[in-house]
Amino acid sequence: MTVSYGDVQVDWLGYATIRLETPETVAYFDPGRYGVLTGEWSADSKAAEHAHPPAHRYRENDADIVFLTHIHHYDPDGIDRVAGDGTTVVAFEGINKRDSVRELPRLVELPYETRRVGLESEGVVEDVPYWTVNAYNHPDGEHTDPNGTPHHPEGLGCGYLLSLDGTRVFWPGDTDVLAGHARLDVEVFIPPIGGSFTMDRSGAATLADDLRPDLVVPIHYNTFQRIETDSQAFAADVASRGVPVALDEG
Repeated sequence: MTVSYGDVQVDWLGYATIRLETPETVAYFDPGRYGVLTGEWSADSKAAEHAHPPAHRYRENDADIVFLTHIHHYDPDGIDRVAGDGTTVVAFEGINKRDSVRELPRLVELPYETRRVGLESEGVVEDVPYWTVNAYNHPDGEHTDPNGTPHHPEGLGCGYLLSLDGTRVFWPGDTDVLAGHARLDVEVFIPPIGGSFTMDRSGAATLADDLRPDLVVPIHYNTFQRIETDSQAFAADVASRGVPVALDEG
């Protein structure tokens, strides 16, 4: 299923993988992880069977740009499946392979032009303006490990706001709702709604109400048990606030 807003096509390919296409550009957010692009992902609940994109072997190699938010979403195989010879990878500077138990190459070892960005950075890549946005779990909030450490401490990752052919698209990354989010000018809002490690569906719906975008497309839910949620309830909540919402669940 593809969700369209004007000239922008939005495809949720599973977990945090988003494909954005305009007549001029193909961009991806956080491609890969958990077998969503290799055909190995499988639902671990009845809800996920119908409320998550199905796994399939994906190798389009059509990306102009790949945006990476943080180490948890850094998947070199996923990047290889979407990137082509001329792809530029825009990666948050905090991505460090030492922060993962997985065997990962350093960003400089990727066979693509790679641009590292910090918090509250801005720039233009392949004629696409972008801005980075802070992304973290509140230290005194619910999204912490048993020792009280946030799953995503400040500085681990970022979110991205893009202007694609004039349409402003916002993927906040793995984060709680933060004070600065509501001040952004957003037309297409792509929030995580799974909770446990990010904002939950209630927090995302409230943020959608504050942002007043033209379209909301939720992602990052039902990939595995800890981020299962009721996407239909989220959609009903957002719609009741007068904000257009679309579920891209395959």
